[in-house]
Amino acid sequence: MKTLIIIPTYNEYDNLRPLLETVFSYAPQSDLLIVDDNSPDGTGQLADQFAAEDPRVHVLHRAGKLGLGTAYVAGFKYSIEHNYDAAFEMDADFSHDPKYLPAFLKAIETADLVIGSRYIPGGSTPNWSFIRRCISGCGNIFARFMLHIPVKDCTAGFRCYRREVLESIDLDTIQSQGYAFQIELAYRVMKQGFRITEIPITFMDRRVGQSKMSRKIVIEAFTYVTRARLGKVPMPSPALRKQTSRVEVAQK
Repeated sequence: MKTLIIIPTYNEYDNLRPLLETVFSYAPQSDLLIVDDNSPDGTGQLADQFAAEDPRVHVLHRAGKLGLGTAYVAGFKYSIEHNYDAAFEMDADFSHDPKYLPAFLKAIETADLVIGSRYIPGGSTPNWSFIRRCISGCGNIFARFMLHIPVKDCTAGFRCYRREVLESIDLDTIQSQGYAFQIELAYRVMKQGFRITEIPITFMDRRVGQSKMSRKIVIEAFTYVTRARLGKVPMPSPALRKQTSRVEVAQK
């Protein structure tokens, strides 16, 4: 299976080299796409150096800080245009540990969307504050209750999508960012009838730099879920060829 790991970056210079080395140690056959939002710390230029040295590394440069959701949409379109069979979402800050990549690659063989879950047995958030756990946990419960999404962690951002999924969900109509983006994608995949699998991961806060979590991101997620429940968001026509189910894959 030809796979692409999409990593949006903004001021991730210190993380980039160790991240690429670790990613390729666990997924040497995968390609990697860095989507850089004109980072002032030189992340984009460093990414270009890696791309010149390694044919598995590719770079998309954007004019400015345009948001996580649009970065992934650009990466998804790149994966379709370049005939990848599956595409990953992955953070640049090591909060998504590359050691889980082999488990994702195995799970995507029998699923359409694989989500790295903090909230199934084996998953955890060991260094989160009580307040952050409450915000994330309550947000997931709210989204699942309102939209009937059959996963425990619908705000998770460590994911792998099959090409068929990305081709079906009308990427041009996605407008969400942050948590809302992850909820929207999970909701669209569910509505299309694709198979969703969760695998357990331990989510760690970033090693280097500042967290990009904000009140605006939380409010956007609440607003999206409410509007979606009221039928006020664009949705593609459902594909009837598959059934949605949640399958827990044991961590090895």
